Amino acid sequence: MDVSYRQIKAFVEVAKSSTFAEAAVNLHLTQPALSSAIKKMEEQLGGKLFQRNTRNVSLTPEGEVLFPNALRLLHDWDNTFSDIQNLFAMAKGQLTICAMPSFAESHLPNILSVFHQRIPNVNLRIVDVVMEQVIHEVTTGRSEIGFSFEPERKDGLVFKSLFADEFVVVTNKAQSAHLGDKLHWQDCLKLPLVMMNRGSAVRHWTQSKLAQYGELNIIAETGQLSTLGKLILNGLGISIMPAICKAQMEGLGLVTKEISDMPLVKNIGIIRNARKGLSLPAQSMWDMAVAHYESNNALYSF
Repeated sequence: MDVSYRQIKAFVEVAKSSTFAEAAVNLHLTQPALSSAIKKMEEQLGGKLFQRNTRNVSLTPEGEVLFPNALRLLHDWDNTFSDIQNLFAMAKGQLTICAMPSFAESHLPNILSVFHQRIPNVNLRIVDVVMEQVIHEVTTGRSEIGFSFEPERKDGLVFKSLFADEFVVVTNKAQSAHLGDKLHWQDCLKLPLVMMNRGSAVRHWTQSKLAQYGELNIIAETGQLSTLGKLILNGLGISIMPAICKAQMEGLGLVTKEISDMPLVKNIGIIRNARKGLSLPAQSMWDMAVAHYESNNALYSF
């Protein structure tokens, strides 16, 4: 038996349209060509698939049995070739990822290394920007996926938590000598503070938390973590930062200390646009990152 894809498609279209004339228009065929294709298919199968009259056609009982199976065959056919096209696209594709600088520096290199080993032909473009810009990049479609703190509003976004981050106090060595190993929030108010710029989520979270315990003495603010670290190093004040910044701050010669009472904890995860599907490379990156953190079940496993 040699029933073709075109014959199956013609059968489905006639069944949906109920007239050969309408089906022929939808398929961009002449009506005689369509009638010939259906007649040949019926001959190959050994019986009638349609009951015909002067006004329309309807499925025979055998046609009713064939119809859902024919739909499935067309669906499977289209999906098969779509999957192959995606594989070829992935082999030659580009993936744009955005991430907070702290994540880009501490976690992302190892994630990308594993991804590149598994899918070596995808060109990776990394955009390291502050959390608010990560959300903007993903929302506007400039980046397919991002790594960020969990946004307070997720309109049009899908967020999957990867791990929890417990904020720490960052001081220079001289300041640290006057403080204990584990601090209370009130201890942080004894010294001047340097913080991220107004409008950043980290600034909002830390300032709101500290304000519960007293008045803040903020003497400087900046939009860059590296600048913030240098302000602390030069004795302008202390700061409260995500623990994901520990390696960067300690690399500058600074000291990090835990907060013992009611720590500030925020989720860090992977984010995508809810209104757009992911490309095959992006989906592979998403699945790989989620599986890794779930299997390790550790704070900073990468």
